[in-house]
Amino acid sequence: MSHSSYNRMWAASHKVLEGLLEDEFPIVQPRPQRDRLQIFQTLAGFYLKYLQIMRNLEEVYDQMVHPQKRRVVRTVLEGIMGRLLELKNEMVELEFSEFHYFDDMLQDLKMTPADLEVPIPGHFVRERTRVLKERERMLAHILAKGGHLEQHESVCSVAVQRMSVEEAAQLIQVSERARQGRLRARFMRDIRHDDATSQLLRSHSTCTLDPHAAALRIQKVWLGYSQRKRTKRQRQEELIFLGMVAPPRATPSLAEQSARQVEVSRRAVQEQHEAEYQRALVSIKESVRAVEGLDIRETLQEQIRQWFIECRDATGKFPDFPSVEDGGSAGIFAQKTPEQVAAELAAREEEREKKKNAKGKKDKSGNEKKEKKREKRGKAKEKKRESVGEAEEAEKGWKMAPSNFLPTVLQGTKMFREVWQERDERHNFLQRFDAQLVREEKRLEVEEEVRVQVDELMRQELKNLKLAVDKDKGKKKKTKKGNKKKKKKGKKASKKKKKKERDLTADRTIESLYEELVLEGLLIRPMNVKLSEYIGEFSYLGTTLRQADIEPMPSLSDVRQLIALYGILPLGSQSVHERAPLIRTLLLAGPAGVGKKMLVHALCTETGANLFNLSPGNLAGKYPGRLGLQYLLHMVFKVARQLQPSVVWIGDAEKTFYKKIPKLEKEMEPKRLKKDLPKVLKLLRPEDRVLVVGTSRRPFEADIKSLCKVYKKVILIPRPDYASRLVLWRDLLRTRGAHLTPALDLSSLAKVTDGYTQGHILRAVRSVLTTRRLGHMASRPLRAAEFIPVLARQDPVYREEEEVFKAWYSRTPLGKKRLRAAKSLEEDGEAGKGAKGKGKKKKKDVKGKKKKNTK
Repeated sequence: MSHSSYNRMWAASHKVLEGLLEDEFPIVQPRPQRDRLQIFQTLAGFYLKYLQIMRNLEEVYDQMVHPQKRRVVRTVLEGIMGRLLELKNEMVELEFSEFHYFDDMLQDLKMTPADLEVPIPGHFVRERTRVLKERERMLAHILAKGGHLEQHESVCSVAVQRMSVEEAAQLIQVSERARQGRLRARFMRDIRHDDATSQLLRSHSTCTLDPHAAALRIQKVWLGYSQRKRTKRQRQEELIFLGMVAPPRATPSLAEQSARQVEVSRRAVQEQHEAEYQRALVSIKESVRAVEGLDIRETLQEQIRQWFIECRDATGKFPDFPSVEDGGSAGIFAQKTPEQVAAELAAREEEREKKKNAKGKKDKSGNEKKEKKREKRGKAKEKKRESVGEAEEAEKGWKMAPSNFLPTVLQGTKMFREVWQERDERHNFLQRFDAQLVREEKRLEVEEEVRVQVDELMRQELKNLKLAVDKDKGKKKKTKKGNKKKKKKGKKASKKKKKKERDLTADRTIESLYEELVLEGLLIRPMNVKLSEYIGEFSYLGTTLRQADIEPMPSLSDVRQLIALYGILPLGSQSVHERAPLIRTLLLAGPAGVGKKMLVHALCTETGANLFNLSPGNLAGKYPGRLGLQYLLHMVFKVARQLQPSVVWIGDAEKTFYKKIPKLEKEMEPKRLKKDLPKVLKLLRPEDRVLVVGTSRRPFEADIKSLCKVYKKVILIPRPDYASRLVLWRDLLRTRGAHLTPALDLSSLAKVTDGYTQGHILRAVRSVLTTRRLGHMASRPLRAAEFIPVLARQDPVYREEEEVFKAWYSRTPLGKKRLRAAKSLEEDGEAGKGAKGKGKKKKKDVKGKKKKNTK
């Protein structure tokens, strides 16, 4: 695509976005909504539309080469990502569930299930390529230094064994005899083949066939063969059209290959234009400072002196110069007259005098105190009434919560509308930076820098004027009070500093801590796995089941969306993490083999995050004692903050909160982190892009209260359903190199493997599709029966175990809220039915009385 195509896509996205913002900020405020279904549809409509805009803007940001435009696109993109998280949080609080189903909404908006996938911005990793390569190099160097690579080489060298001369001679003799035997067998097979062909030639030479009959026979054979081939092809095409057979993997066409090359080349152009832009920022700023710096200084000094004179004429004395905290001289030129400035100063002095008088009048009579108490009681009662009235009004309906990201989106749309929408770029065909815009930005920066210097000079000049003209002598007292205030502030600051975390590794560098964690096996290299490789299909019956009061099990597609929303988007963007609903911890619970560990590694791959392993099995025997554990946690989270984004993985999270420790695991001390981990998590701030992810395959063995206090977000990962298993079998077989033919019934295979997880299916595929079996694929097509013996040796996830996970999830805080909401809805429905029944009885009684009166 060309530059103009992406500009048009950008403009179209902003047009849709402006319509959405009009709905977000209506001119007439809507009434609070009461219908939960209507509220959910409102939120879901916003969510799906923002998701479409995000997908388009992500593509624009990925391929646009203009550096200044890309900055505007990025601000809007990050604002939309944060707004998506806010809407998701609103839906969770409304439905008391992490999983939501948009089947009916997709039909109304004419969208497909693929449009529900949360797009993962590629710039999360691409813009940190140098940092990630450097980190990978450093990790490899530390592992080589610690001897980890030598261990790997020694493991590989086990296959090479030393032997004596006699054993070597015997091995050579056996190999040579086997070679001679193979040659002899091939020679005998050729002799038999020659004898058979010679016999056939003798038999055919004796009988002769009429040429016409021979031609008919050849035609018959050929026509039968060609018709069978045509019929087979048509049947295959029909099955592919109906979706019963997977289509063959098509090789990318020349147009697709050239499009991919263009995308790669555009990214290279992006880097070149960005480097030019960064150099221009420095050079243009220097030129503005050299050319216009003196003029800016002189104009500022003249304006401030004029302000001195006007205030002197209006108030009779020189004003106080604004402090650095108040913005210095920038506050003077906020379009205010000298009279307004004088009035503000007078109001401040009156407030100070009132405070002094209030402090001086402490002793009061008893009657005055009683009267004041009565007044306070009356005011308190009024406040209570007002608060009760406000609460009643709030209970009547639902309103959208204020957003932290919509101002950013509004600012980006305003920038697009004012600067870029109507800008003439006919002379900027290569889409390089706009020097005029850079000059305007740098002029403001230079003006601010010069203003700071001018303020210092003008403060001294004002001081000299006051001494010469006003002869102000009350400055010594003010300075003393100021010193006292500073001392008090210093005391408060020192108290606050005492409450901060004590740095146990102040004498060590981050590099040394990083090296120690790598050598101890606490900082590991994540596997290169993308979230799209977590295969799972969309659930098409979610809304239908919920309308029938049946809670559906989430699909693997829903799990993938939650990982993108709760993990990847906040970790990838600093501004999103700071202002979005804060998520410090995440628990992935589910049976063994459903892909919990893979999702953790995908989190790190998609965001370029460091991976720390604090699993109980990995901590066994390391940093013993209470002090050792505190030192370990301090070291891990210090490095995680400094090298953010970071993921702290705790495998077998239920062991940290065991109800009763098994005898075999007592030596491992699995509950070491139970007391100290919550304390460390409280110290994580919104600026720290650190996410603690726990994985558990038996969460019901843990104390649910203490577990849910640490892990605020719980995602239950189910076993795959039929649709997910079908897609999983097809993709795994293709990636292993299998050729899918009609002889392989994938539908039956997916049906038979009900209850088996992704791990079971992957193990079966690896054990069946060996190198030797792949070599015989052309002569012996793959069949479903070959996988049955391997699957029979594995234990599936039975229905009872799935029910145990459901029961456990219903006892989590969010599960309890959902149960309470369902009970309240049932009670309201029964109450409504009872009221209708009473109304009908009353009507019947009234009719009976009327009939009696008429008789």
